[in-house]
Amino acid sequence: MPDAVTVETRVTRIIVEGRVQNVGYRVFVAREAGRLHLSGWVRNRSDGSVETVVAGPETTVAEFLALAARGPATAHIDAVRIEDAGAHAVSEGGGEHGFVAAPAV
Repeated sequence: MPDAVTVETRVTRIIVEGRVQNVGYRVFVAREAGRLHLSGWVRNRSDGSVETVVAGPETTVAEFLALAARGPATAHIDAVRIEDAGAHAVSEGGGEHGFVAAPAV
């Protein structure tokens, strides 16, 4: 019997700064995460940035991060911070069973 293929799950937090609130950035992120079948959440932050946590296969998360760093045409991204996060980060925003918009902080 061949060895089972295991897929590493990557959990990543991304914080995007610039003109990213009220321009459809969260909708864009949620649509792309859903299309890629990722779990996690997205929320506005009081400092004007948008924070996203995603979980899924390494290659799929990498594809998502490239999209999130670009954003929709209506956004203007000045800075992107990407960091690995623990599995607990997904539950911070209620994204254990799919991808959701979390309340702003």
